[in-house]
Amino acid sequence: MALAHEHHIRLAQKLPSRLLAFFARYPPPALLQSATPSAASDAFSPNAASTSPIEPATATATSTSHQSTTTPPPTHNPFLPWRNPTTSRWRPPIFSARRQAELVKLASAHGLESLLPPTTKGAAERASRREEQGLRVKGTGAGQRVKGKEWERTLKGRLEGRRKAMEGMPGMIEMWKQRGHGRGWKKWPK
Repeated sequence: MALAHEHHIRLAQKLPSRLLAFFARYPPPALLQSATPSAASDAFSPNAASTSPIEPATATATSTSHQSTTTPPPTHNPFLPWRNPTTSRWRPPIFSARRQAELVKLASAHGLESLLPPTTKGAAERASRREEQGLRVKGTGAGQRVKGKEWERTLKGRLEGRRKAMEGMPGMIEMWKQRGHGRGWKKWPK
């Protein structure tokens, strides 16, 4: 058990400071669930009650009175807006969309994306959105064409016209030779 704990500590020390700070402030739900029952069982065990002068009911009352009503609950997703239950006002997400994307990129580079709270910037969410909405570029559907620039739309016709002109070039050269357009230029009057 201690060896696994030391291994996790060494892995955590290799993480970037931004990820460490994020996980320190918003621990993954898996860690909260594993830590909460043991802490609660220790606090309410008969041995803990006999050693502590404060009764468990009093301890919970004092801890809630010190907690501010405007702070979000510990299970709050910092990537989503939050509605204050007492004032009914909305607070924007703690992390902007750009910072969410940066955190997701860092976490996925270190293989920890699954520990982040759900976000629209996650790989799974992006893949499901791409599957649901498609590429969303006009003309990329079945039987459609992308509009493109004018020179792109007319390129095929121009190349075909050039090809036909090149095939008819020997006849055109003969015609010019017969008419005399190619010999001796006439000087323009001054």
